[in-house]
Amino acid sequence: MKDLTPPRDSLDPIEVASRDEIAALQLERMQRSLRHAYDNVPFYRDSFDAAGVHPDHLTTLSDLAKFPFTTKQDLRDSYPFGMFAVPRERIARIHASSGTTGKPTVVGYTAADVEMWASMVARSIRASGGRPGDIVHVSYGYGLFTGGLGAHYGAEKLGCTVVPVSGGMTERQVTLIEDFRPDIIMVTPSYMLSILDEYRRQGRNPRASSLKVGIFGAEPWTNAMRSEIEQAFDMHAVDIYGLSEVMGPGVANECVETKDGLHIWEDHFYPEVIDPETGAVLPDGELGELVFTTLTKEGMPVVRYRTRDLTRLHPGTARSMRRMEKVTGRSDDMIILRGVNVFPTQIEEQLLKCAGLAPHFQIELTREGRMDAMCVHVECLGTHGAEDARAASARELAHHVKSVVGVTTRVVVHDPGGVARSEGKARRVVDNRGS
Repeated sequence: MKDLTPPRDSLDPIEVASRDEIAALQLERMQRSLRHAYDNVPFYRDSFDAAGVHPDHLTTLSDLAKFPFTTKQDLRDSYPFGMFAVPRERIARIHASSGTTGKPTVVGYTAADVEMWASMVARSIRASGGRPGDIVHVSYGYGLFTGGLGAHYGAEKLGCTVVPVSGGMTERQVTLIEDFRPDIIMVTPSYMLSILDEYRRQGRNPRASSLKVGIFGAEPWTNAMRSEIEQAFDMHAVDIYGLSEVMGPGVANECVETKDGLHIWEDHFYPEVIDPETGAVLPDGELGELVFTTLTKEGMPVVRYRTRDLTRLHPGTARSMRRMEKVTGRSDDMIILRGVNVFPTQIEEQLLKCAGLAPHFQIELTREGRMDAMCVHVECLGTHGAEDARAASARELAHHVKSVVGVTTRVVVHDPGGVARSEGKARRVVDNRGS
């Protein structure tokens, strides 16, 4: 693989600033952001007041621990625009992610927020080895999901040529890669493996492709998967991290020269790692739940947002900013299936719409070839045990899940009592995907 280390003089000065300089900038921006949230978002005014804290109480970065957390439920309760800190007329873009009910989690961006987001994704692409003039093949989905447009705007900001392919039509993906000869692909890692399979199905040599860098995000992936992709395509595979509630892709990114964890762009996002049970802030190096406070967002600032992702913070290496380890799991029961967030409560909600099915279920996750798959095990009611009735109920539930949650699932209808019971907390998810 080619050495794609970016020239030192191409970096933003803050990327290589001293820790004291970074901390001073963070404190200034955090004070301003807390004040902005308190003055303009009723939720934050109420939650700060209830906790007995005020933006003026933040005199050091460690004072942030005094402020209350923000959760996904808080965002849901404020649906659709209750978390916006500017008049709706100033919102230039709205994105949304799936929640545990039929209502999505809504995020708003001003024009300045969109520009900042593009700059952070551009920084991420450059850290991955991208350069102005590179062709970037974007296979993330476009729409309310932040992946496609986030990658698109960032690549354009860096000065790249963008091919907005979006997801699906794998045979066409390979054709366009071969014909357009992109330097970079931005896609989920599991779908990249499907593209690899298609290369082999067509009898093509993936190592002869033009791809130099793959920037992979939207779902957890392992270093073993990295090694397989790098060996197959003779290209660098780097990790990008983000979540719509904080911004979207580009909150953190691996540097191609080290690939030793994701550098968090701390001039815009302040990270903490907390004990998921107590909420206490943990020292760098300890495993816990990742929490973010935005420092520069206008449209929808968030204060101490609990991501539920489990990781550790480490000192910077290729950059001065701290690194986060690859996410190792979650502190809640959310499933990430092919880049889509799925909660068991979403499945339960759709199950309750099906008159022929009992309210007992279990989700089984498997890996079919390169792609993760989900099967929902349910029970028929006593009067709906005939084969044709079961098949109709299975189709009905699969349709509801696809329409509302956005993922395809197989449904298996068992006899009454056929789904495993638990004396304690129900075991809703069985993960048989392996490592």
